[in-house]
Amino acid sequence: MTTVLADRRVFGVIVPSTNTVVEDEYYRHRVDGVSFHAGRILIRNGGLDDDESFQSFLTELRGEIGKAVESVLTCEPDHLIMGMSAETFWGGVDGNAEFERLIGGLSGLPVTTGASACRAALARLGVSRVGVVTPYQPVADEQVRRFFTELGHEVADVRGLKCASATSIAGVGRDELRAAFAAVDGPDVEALVQAGTNLPVMGVAAELEDELGKPVVAINAATLWHAYRTNGIDDRIPGAGRLLATL
Repeated sequence: MTTVLADRRVFGVIVPSTNTVVEDEYYRHRVDGVSFHAGRILIRNGGLDDDESFQSFLTELRGEIGKAVESVLTCEPDHLIMGMSAETFWGGVDGNAEFERLIGGLSGLPVTTGASACRAALARLGVSRVGVVTPYQPVADEQVRRFFTELGHEVADVRGLKCASATSIAGVGRDELRAAFAAVDGPDVEALVQAGTNLPVMGVAAELEDELGKPVVAINAATLWHAYRTNGIDDRIPGAGRLLATL
């Protein structure tokens, strides 16, 4: 469905209720004629301070995600974007495919996930060896590593920031982000990748691309790029990183 203000596409965006970054970064890079509308997954306990807490967070998310999808469908969007990423990497390539089938079955709509967007972005960039930054605990970092390895990428390193809560992810500053990317970079690393949609990376990623001369794929840039391009929206957005600016 299109509207007077969104005569190109209406996007439904599924985000955990603890997330304060996705909507902000999307709206900063919104093109004319599209709109974003959030279905928020109720998270009652956002603690992420160890592997067990992280698993509990995902269990709660899985139990509530159907309600968020049902809610956002009432605005009759054209396409769903998953503004959460850990669950999309879980179980590797097959796990992401199963997740897409689940959300597609619930919504009847095409779906962009973080994992699939990163897959498409790296294929479009033509890179193989990557370094990865996440806000996660080790249990989730291993799922991210598994996903990219199953795609055939060499993963030089994964640096998980081990954020203590889902909300605290949004408070990670530029210096810490830059240090994390530096830790997983190297002369043989062809691209840097970031997972975790509540981590405010798009601006930092664009700066690092200019400094390092290599792609830095921020997850929110990747999902936005994927959703735009699969819906025929080819606008280039300066200052948003290589994907949105040139590809």
